[in-house]
Amino acid sequence: MQTIKTDLVILGGGIAGLWLLNRALQQGYDALLLETGDLGGAQSVRSQGIIHGGTKYALNGVLTQASSSIADMPSRWRACLDGTGELDLSSAKILSDAHYMWSKASLGSKMTSFFASKALKGRVESVTAEQRPKAFNHPHFRGNLYKLNEIVLDVPTVIDALATPHLQRICKVDAGDIQFVIENGHVAAVQLPQIRIVAQRYITTAGEGSEALLQQLNIQQPQMQRRPLHMVMVRHRSDLPTFAHCISSGSKPVVTITTHPASNGEHVWYLGGDLAETGVNLSSEQQISKAEKLIAELLPWVELEDARWASFHINRAEPKQSSLTRPDSAFAQAAGNCIISWPTKLALAPDLADQILALLSEQNITPMNIADADLTANLPRPAIAEPVWETMFC
Repeated sequence: MQTIKTDLVILGGGIAGLWLLNRALQQGYDALLLETGDLGGAQSVRSQGIIHGGTKYALNGVLTQASSSIADMPSRWRACLDGTGELDLSSAKILSDAHYMWSKASLGSKMTSFFASKALKGRVESVTAEQRPKAFNHPHFRGNLYKLNEIVLDVPTVIDALATPHLQRICKVDAGDIQFVIENGHVAAVQLPQIRIVAQRYITTAGEGSEALLQQLNIQQPQMQRRPLHMVMVRHRSDLPTFAHCISSGSKPVVTITTHPASNGEHVWYLGGDLAETGVNLSSEQQISKAEKLIAELLPWVELEDARWASFHINRAEPKQSSLTRPDSAFAQAAGNCIISWPTKLALAPDLADQILALLSEQNITPMNIADADLTANLPRPAIAEPVWETMFC
């Protein structure tokens, strides 16, 4: 049995794991990433691709910790997309340079004043009638519309931009083939059928898959929680790009709409927000019916040509919180010679990498190995996951 020595083994090939791989290599660490499926397949590729700036977490008129912790993410991502940031994502595709927020009716004075306050300066701006996106450029639209400093990305192209420079560092393995060798309460190695990998630190970035890894590693803390969503998609032939949160009197968007390209040239409206959170116990037929009625109520002048609807369930995987509430920030915690992490949001991948690199520094983990690339050359490389709308529609 041959042995590879490396500095870091990263377990999970979503955007969080790929971002960390890039940053770690950039810092001089030797690192290998192991993925049991397709890159981004469990959660990343099923996100709406919004790089949040935290505005949707401040709908009660107060800047929360969640709103503050994510505020710098759009600027960090924009720099990377421009090719001037910490990573080069210039090959990734931007679906929309801004996300919008609209009201069902005129916003109350408190909310309007809050959006105009110094607290959100540079994060929110009003939109005149002439500047409205096509879906809201209709005489029957009576609400207020705000432009948010939040970009929307084509997630598969982001995954490609992160993975392509380092494919030799990314290996696909069967989940059942990963075995951890535990000695004196620490991980001594990752045992695969062909090779054994010995690292200074073993880092989980596997989202929902981290729960099984924690069980294998016999790590009791931290624990994982699942917060379920029932997402809805409508595939159509109308050229009507829409990227917006609809807000009402509550503290969460009624619905969040993003638009994504299908491989045959069609378009997909992808619906999240409170619609997805409150529909988890509904059947697919019930959830789709609810979504159709909601869109007809909110945008009654919109007609989507050849509209076909579908829905699916997905879990947000996060560190366990009291009462299963949403975590305020990305999470990373040392457990022996492992680091357990969840980004909690796509946008927070850069912050998660910062936290993990800081933990490595605190533990005096410095670069000291160079993995033998010849020993991993025969391992397969994972493909990039297809968007769910490519697999659920005929």
